[in-house]
Amino acid sequence: MQYKQNRWIKMFIGVILVCSGCATIASLDLNRLYGEENTQNRTHAMTAQSSPESAATVFYESEVEPVINARCVVCHACYDAPCQLKMTHPEGIERGANKEKVYHGSRLIAATPNRLFIDGQNSTEWRERGFYPVLNEREQSATANTQASVLAKMLTLKQENPLPDDKLLDERFDVSIDRSQQCPTVQEFEGYAQSQAFGGMPYALPELSNEEHNTLMKWIEAGAYMPSAPTISAAEQQAVEKLEAFLNGDSLKVQLSARYIYEHLFSTHLYFSELSESNVQPQFFNIVRSRTPSGEPIEIIASRRPFDDPKVERVYYRLFPVTSTIVNKTHQPYAIHKALTDKWQKWFVDDDYTVTEMPSYQPQVAANPLTAFAQLPVNARYRFMLERAQNTIMGYIKGPVCRGQVALNVINDRFWVYFVKPEVAASAEINAFYDTQKNNLRLPAEKESTAFAVTWIEYASRQGDYMRARQSFMNTELKKGYHFNPEDIWDGDGENKNATLTVFRHFDNATVIKGLVGKPPKTAWIIDYALLERIHYLLVAGFDVYGNYGHQLMTRLYMDFLRMEGETNFLAFLPPDSRRKELAAWYQKSGPELTSFFEGNVHIFDQPSGIEYKTKNHKKELFGIFAKHLEKVQPQRYNLNNSKLATNSQALLAQLGNIKGTGASILPELTMIMVEPADGKTEEIFTLVRNSAHFNVNSLFSENDNRDLKNDNVTLVHGLLGSYPDAFWRVKESHLASMVALAQQIETEQDYTTFLDTFAVRRTSKDFWQFSDRLNQLFMQDNPVEAGWLDYNRLENR
Repeated sequence: MQYKQNRWIKMFIGVILVCSGCATIASLDLNRLYGEENTQNRTHAMTAQSSPESAATVFYESEVEPVINARCVVCHACYDAPCQLKMTHPEGIERGANKEKVYHGSRLIAATPNRLFIDGQNSTEWRERGFYPVLNEREQSATANTQASVLAKMLTLKQENPLPDDKLLDERFDVSIDRSQQCPTVQEFEGYAQSQAFGGMPYALPELSNEEHNTLMKWIEAGAYMPSAPTISAAEQQAVEKLEAFLNGDSLKVQLSARYIYEHLFSTHLYFSELSESNVQPQFFNIVRSRTPSGEPIEIIASRRPFDDPKVERVYYRLFPVTSTIVNKTHQPYAIHKALTDKWQKWFVDDDYTVTEMPSYQPQVAANPLTAFAQLPVNARYRFMLERAQNTIMGYIKGPVCRGQVALNVINDRFWVYFVKPEVAASAEINAFYDTQKNNLRLPAEKESTAFAVTWIEYASRQGDYMRARQSFMNTELKKGYHFNPEDIWDGDGENKNATLTVFRHFDNATVIKGLVGKPPKTAWIIDYALLERIHYLLVAGFDVYGNYGHQLMTRLYMDFLRMEGETNFLAFLPPDSRRKELAAWYQKSGPELTSFFEGNVHIFDQPSGIEYKTKNHKKELFGIFAKHLEKVQPQRYNLNNSKLATNSQALLAQLGNIKGTGASILPELTMIMVEPADGKTEEIFTLVRNSAHFNVNSLFSENDNRDLKNDNVTLVHGLLGSYPDAFWRVKESHLASMVALAQQIETEQDYTTFLDTFAVRRTSKDFWQFSDRLNQLFMQDNPVEAGWLDYNRLENR
């Protein structure tokens, strides 16, 4: 046995040495033919063509960029882009690729961040960080530009080896999200092509049309020129200067307020809605910390987290134009207008309070917003987050991560969210209680990005102490005779449709939308100020995607307690006898760690509900009571009756929403359905979401063992929901009856395969790209502000 092991080891080392030798020979050949690689070669060539009116600029913007967006960006757009090749912006293409994975949950020490626009400013800096070029950086000639370009070779490899003419991809293709990635340099490409003949781009999708391929090859052959970003309009520049003036006032009150606003909006896409046309995608901006004041070029402070020490005497908050292609999975549009900034003025500036000094940037202070911003009124902080509650919660989904099953298996697949009204959350009694709990409410981010998982015990103990203190406070310190009732729930001040949210989890990604969508869910959360603040600082401001296993594990484990806190708030509105019953139903088969947490009396709340129940189904009745309380602020965007299809067609589609149990469990997480109307009018899009049931959601690993398949169900909405489609269906309106009937009969994988044979647009379909183009086009036409390119990294091979 030892002999065989040694033999395999020697063979493995031999293969590595041979491949290394081949790459060395290829490098010498390229050097001999086209000179040595040097980033300056491309820099000089680009400068020679840098004119907004040049033919190269017009060609790129009118012909090349649309192909890159529609065929490349749909897979290469975030931290999980294959080989870190981010193609949403010329700087990402110039940066090139990197063999390291960003999502690497088992690393012992934190990785070095490699964020586009932040951690490197030019190709030379990126080469020093381990990125290699995908465009030619040798002699700038037509031959060299194609022969010394990884991008050109990947495109050519795909044209020479298109997808096999089969319904499903075979074992030569791996489309799993955690697949082993091959990231060849140009020197290594010959060996890659020999071992991965079907590894050309777009990978595991149909090849480009001849016209598209020729367009990209013509562009690469001519030097792959990419123009600089256009300047913003004069009106936008004026709006930028006005907002920057507000954020960079000299008083301590304004400085602290601006710091708070920045730390909550750093991941969003701001836009000036009063300057935007209703049917056009607006110009977006990121708010960044800069070393330089308004009027000077922005010098971004490249810290891991928004609350890290900037190491400058004065921070300036600046608006950095977003010039990258907008992709839905990271897009958080945030409208700025006078009515909003007037509220900021009222909450943060005009209110009567005093700031005596700026808080420290030491992690023990800065990572805990209840400590760092203690001088800001709770009313201002809470109302700021509530005003755009969808954005606040969405940061968890679209902020620092693009995927994360371990991060998301801490929440149920669909639940509703309500909020405690500000008058309750900002009361003097509650604020005094928060003040006593600062130590218990410390967050894992204070340990920074390289942490030991064992310190989790410390945070679990503090959270337990907080929950016990909180329940004691609720039981004894609230006004005598006071009981929770619907009036304690924020009603959006009668007009704000952020008052309720629905959260959908799609295994390793999620969606947050306004309103109570779908049938009443298994669980719901009621969020107060302290909980909302900690969710943001745990999962958005304090989370580092480059952090080590300890940091990521502690973040996931801590979220268990935040989820239970939100659920407990909801249970407090039920009669006492129903609270334990619901809790037991939500946490079936829980592990010993959760059982001991319950047994510590953390969840006991003795006060009766302030609601007089009239039925035996208390939870269902409570949902109805809340619905009536909030009916004025319920959005209708995803309602099926928004469809312009015939009434009978709408009724047929609605039947899809009744699929449950085994049939639902076979369906994908997220299915986008295109219906072609019988009258020849514009196609309509619907989304079918599978809601996967679990016995509980406190198990960190082996999620499949915790699945409750018999209680799976689906939610059907009108419109496009989600960023990562798993499947596409296309059906003519006249065929809806047969489609629905066939879908309702799905009980096995073979049944589903038969269904797909008739109604699916698979990733292998010859017309895949035409369908994709139309789907994205409809999405962007209907939602010019919120829409962005979809991501195809999760398309199934079924």
